[in-house]
Amino acid sequence: MSKKLPTRAEVDKQYTWNLKDLFSSEEQYEAALAKVQEDVVAFETTYKGQLANDQVLLEGLRAYQKIAEQLVPIETYARLSLSGDQTDDEAQMRSNKLASISSKIGSSLSFVRSELMNLETEKLTALKDAEPDFMKYFEQIIRGKPYQLAPEVEKTLAAYASTFQAPYSLYNTTKLVDLKFDDFTVDDNTYSLSYTTFEGDLESTPDTNVRRAAYKAFYSQLQNYEHTTAKTYDTLLQTEKTTADLRGYDSIFDYLLHNQEVDRNMYNRQIDLIMNELAPHMRKYAKLLKRIHKLDQMTFADLKIPLDPAYEPKITVEESKKHILEGLSIMGDHYLGMVERAYDERWIDFVKNIGKSTGAFCASPYGHHPYILISWTGSMEDVFVLAHELGHAGHFYHANDSQSILNARPSLYFIEAPSTMNEMLLANHLLKNTDDLRFKRWVISSIVSRTYYHNFVTHLLEGDYQRKVYEIIDAGGSVNANVLNKLKRETLEQFWGDTVEINDGAERTWMRQPHYYMGLYPYTYSAGLTVSTEMAKRVLNEGQSAVEDWINVLNAGGTKDPIGLAKMANIDITTDEPLKNTIAYIGELIDELVQLTDELEGQ
Repeated sequence: MSKKLPTRAEVDKQYTWNLKDLFSSEEQYEAALAKVQEDVVAFETTYKGQLANDQVLLEGLRAYQKIAEQLVPIETYARLSLSGDQTDDEAQMRSNKLASISSKIGSSLSFVRSELMNLETEKLTALKDAEPDFMKYFEQIIRGKPYQLAPEVEKTLAAYASTFQAPYSLYNTTKLVDLKFDDFTVDDNTYSLSYTTFEGDLESTPDTNVRRAAYKAFYSQLQNYEHTTAKTYDTLLQTEKTTADLRGYDSIFDYLLHNQEVDRNMYNRQIDLIMNELAPHMRKYAKLLKRIHKLDQMTFADLKIPLDPAYEPKITVEESKKHILEGLSIMGDHYLGMVERAYDERWIDFVKNIGKSTGAFCASPYGHHPYILISWTGSMEDVFVLAHELGHAGHFYHANDSQSILNARPSLYFIEAPSTMNEMLLANHLLKNTDDLRFKRWVISSIVSRTYYHNFVTHLLEGDYQRKVYEIIDAGGSVNANVLNKLKRETLEQFWGDTVEINDGAERTWMRQPHYYMGLYPYTYSAGLTVSTEMAKRVLNEGQSAVEDWINVLNAGGTKDPIGLAKMANIDITTDEPLKNTIAYIGELIDELVQLTDELEGQ
């Protein structure tokens, strides 16, 4: 039986992140917040209207950069405090207060971008070439010139920033604070249900009766909140559409892809190729699950079950460190030193508690060490999740150390490549060091069910569904719960065909994903994994020289666009080849699973 989650105050602090590395006390945080507000007022007084002068411009940008560096730990502290416990009143009020102050700061600083937009492109290009620390920022200014509005309009829009971000806050409040699940009973056993217990345990339990009962109870309760959640989402969509129209973009897609530095061809190709060419492989995988578990029928509620649950290794936090250090050893001492510190200095929040954000993420504040959130269940799968998040940490550990704050962050299109790369390195290490057929099957099934299913299927299906939603919005329409349910079901049925029965409730899967509040994010997981799959092959075949190329990519941060970063790794993402290679590789893995299963059953 699943236990009720503890409160944040009841968990073992040893397994929580140490936010005192950002601010040792609330007083220190408040002092930093007051100081940055004072510095913003002084900055605006000194530099507003003066940036046409070359000497003043560069001096102003250096001061602007320092303000950005001051804001990073403040914003990170407020965000992570709330992520650890969304029910914490103090964390809620701190976050709300900061959102209001951040909007005012953004409004006060908006003149910088507006004044630079008024400079001639030739001058901006010359400045970009002459000032490496501001290269990325000047590139963004040049690319954004056609879509810039009048300075006072930009200032007004910046002042409304916290209002525009409200849908995401409302979504999280609904999901993590208001939404409560009743216990459910199977065979006289009572189980506690929550987002954390469902996603971390019950959704993948090998007990079919418990799994399907949990699924039914979970999605039935989601239904009670679907209209509020849909209205919250539609509010975000209408805001994005209005912004795209105001700025003069041809479509909402062009607006959302602008900062990703990719065009609609690359976006559409990623979705279309996977929907069409990966589906047959994943249907074969679903049939294998059905065969091994002797299911009466394969349903959507069964897709997360492990291939061999009796063999699922259990592992402690301490034991995971050894696996990750060994799996990532090829990355070198500097990288491994980061991993050691992440464990030893409490950069990672392992515990499960009421109100904690679901899933896993990595925050990498410039000038400070990264922080990772994960809800540790004790399964070996958690090691892959942690390796993934340490990939994000390693990325910005290098980029933040090598680049200025204005150059450090790459396009969202590329952001998942370093994280999924770590999953591939860990899996390859485990495979290389075993001759045991059952363990080998377990490792390959983990690659398929976690690395590829999560990134190439779950998030890609979200991307396909999201594209359908935005097509409606781009045409001037709106969405409600019924429309969103219909679109999600259509996507699931298209991908799984008649191999998987899409149970009632599956259409409300869109309610579980916060990524919809982050622009066109879901499809980028498969884009990143495409790059990392190709890169992992290079590391296997070429060893240290390939690793050095990859470290150089990490160090580059955002100084190149996704095509340029992939090119540094000797990968050409302007063609279909890397994506087709990755889809073929997934097919090979699934074929190998079938073959290993035949061999094991024949023993």
